[in-house]
Amino acid sequence: MSIAIAPITEIRLPGVTWTTFKALMADLVADPGYHIIYDDEGLQISSSLFGEAVVLLSGIRWQTYKALMSDVGDRRAWRIAYEQGTLELRMPLQNHEVPKGLLESLVEAIADELEIEVMKLGSLTLERESLARAIEPDSCFYIQNERLVRGKQIDLAVDPLPDLAIESDYTRSSLNKHSIYAALGVPELWRYHKQQLQVYCLVSGAYQPIDHSLAFPFLPIAEVPLFIQQSQAIGQRSALRLFRSRIREILES
Repeated sequence: MSIAIAPITEIRLPGVTWTTFKALMADLVADPGYHIIYDDEGLQISSSLFGEAVVLLSGIRWQTYKALMSDVGDRRAWRIAYEQGTLELRMPLQNHEVPKGLLESLVEAIADELEIEVMKLGSLTLERESLARAIEPDSCFYIQNERLVRGKQIDLAVDPLPDLAIESDYTRSSLNKHSIYAALGVPELWRYHKQQLQVYCLVSGAYQPIDHSLAFPFLPIAEVPLFIQQSQAIGQRSALRLFRSRIREILES
C-alpha cells in the first residue's frame, strides 16, 4: 500500500535580521504546520499545508512585511502576495515560468509590429499601505501610459499602475489575486491557466472577463495559447516567428 506524502515547500530568506525575525514570530498565527529555522544564513520557512511551492503566513503586520522585504532585497527566487495580514511566499516552477516568458515575448512582438513603445517591468512589486495589499505579478507592462513613466524611477504613490499584469497560474494561489489587483487598480489582467488565456478588465472596482485586450483590441485571444503549445514542439523562437506573421496578417487585413 502506497502512502501519499504532501509536498514540502522550503522558502529561504537570507539577510533577515534578528529584529525582523522576532517581529515575524510575534505576528505569526501559531500553526503546527510551520517549521521555522533562524541561523547565521538567515530565515528558513517550510510547510506542507498549502501544496507545492507555496507558504502562507497569517497575522503579519504591514510593518513586518516591509521589514522582511527590506532585509532580503530583490535578489530572491520567490514572489509575494500580501492581503490584509496574510503573506504568501511562492516559488515559481518551470511549468509556470515558460508560459510567462512566452507571453512577455508575445507582448513585445506586438509592440514591435505596431512600432510602439512598451515598458516591461517583470515582477515589479505593486503595493499600497493604505489598502494593506501588495503583489508581485509574473510580469507587467506599461503600454498606454508608457510615456508617463519613461526614464523615471516609478513611484506608485504618484505614477499610474502598469496597464497590464500577467499571471501564469500553474500552482493554485492561496490568496484571491484578482481582489488584490482590483483593489490596487491595475486596468487589465491576463491569466494563463490550464492552457487557456483569460483576459479581464477592471470595471467599477472588480474584474470582468472580456473577449479582447484593452491594450491590443485586435489580438485574437483564443489563438494565443496555441502558439504557447506549439513552442513545445517547434521551439520558442519558431513559435514567436509564427505569431509575428499572424499579427502582420491581422494588421494588414
